[in-house]
Amino acid sequence: MKIFNWVINPKEVRTKLGLNQQDFWTRIGVTQSGGSRYESGREMPKPVQELLRLVHVEKIDLTKVKKEDFEVIEYLKTASPDTYRELRKRAKAQRKQRGDSESEH
Repeated sequence: MKIFNWVINPKEVRTKLGLNQQDFWTRIGVTQSGGSRYESGREMPKPVQELLRLVHVEKIDLTKVKKEDFEVIEYLKTASPDTYRELRKRAKAQRKQRGDSESEH
């Protein structure tokens, strides 16, 4: 079962972010020449696709993510699902509010 049935176009994402190939690809551990090949149509391995999605689409700073964070999330989902849902709802509202205020500047 596929979670995502769409394919990320790396060149389109990079262009929208206003990054050159070097800056874009090195953030996920890919050389500029390797990234250029992916932008030209070479198939990206699944781990590279996921890193691209997490770092450039979801805007996750992987240097700040720790295994314990995921353990806490899984525990919270199981032990207190109502609290988990409420926290997700609040975080989403906060992201939306930040996005709206950033677009006004």
